[in-house]
Amino acid sequence: MASYSAKDVSTLRQMTGAGILDCRNALEETGGDIEEAAKLLRERGLAGAAKRSDREASEGAVAVARSGDAAAVVELRCETDFVAKADEFVQLTDELAALVAAKGEDAASELDGAIDGLRSTLKENISVGRVRRLVAQSGQVLDTYLHQQAGRGVNGVIVVIEGGTDELAHDIAVHIAFTKPAYLSRDEVPADEVAAERETLTTISRNEGKPEAAMEKIVEGRMNGWFKERVLLDQSYVRDEKQTIAGMLGKARIVSFAQVVIGA
Repeated sequence: MASYSAKDVSTLRQMTGAGILDCRNALEETGGDIEEAAKLLRERGLAGAAKRSDREASEGAVAVARSGDAAAVVELRCETDFVAKADEFVQLTDELAALVAAKGEDAASELDGAIDGLRSTLKENISVGRVRRLVAQSGQVLDTYLHQQAGRGVNGVIVVIEGGTDELAHDIAVHIAFTKPAYLSRDEVPADEVAAERETLTTISRNEGKPEAAMEKIVEGRMNGWFKERVLLDQSYVRDEKQTIAGMLGKARIVSFAQVVIGA
């Protein structure tokens, strides 16, 4: 039987900011003496992670993984570009994505201990960021794309389409990586955002001296441009700007997509 309790581990973590596994090992070695365990952690340079948790984690890596008809895109955050490119950091990001693809989004918590260990080793605030998992149902196909930079993923995409091919799904995934749409269709854009933008564009057009008789048409044209920036189906395909995503789909349909970009 362990000479310490879960509460002791929690107390030691609050005192030192060290990882779960490090706290357990220290308590094991000191027979459950919290003060001695804290001293041991400080001596080994494992204390102090609590202060690191307050630092901004704006860097990191993205990984995508597939498991059967499911795919996951996962972000692991850190503070610096140097750590984001470290082999052990990239490897853990890949492991997270594979775990989520196989078992679901909640499974990411199974690697909390490994993240704690990496936080202590690399001396940075490291945490799981965005986690998304999509599943293709019968009659649907799924594909992914990962844009890499300096040895780690920085922009991951998953696309599920119905009535189309793997090649079509991949082409759309690559397109999304470059254009970064926020919504699939206009119906998904919040009505208050649309109303606010329409009001702003109307004011801008009036300030420019546009004729009142043509105001509605002018504003509508500008709204179309606004939608094109953020709505996937409205966008021109990056490899053929004469064709929209809606047009290139033909009879196929985009069921869903997910994108995770470092720093976004």
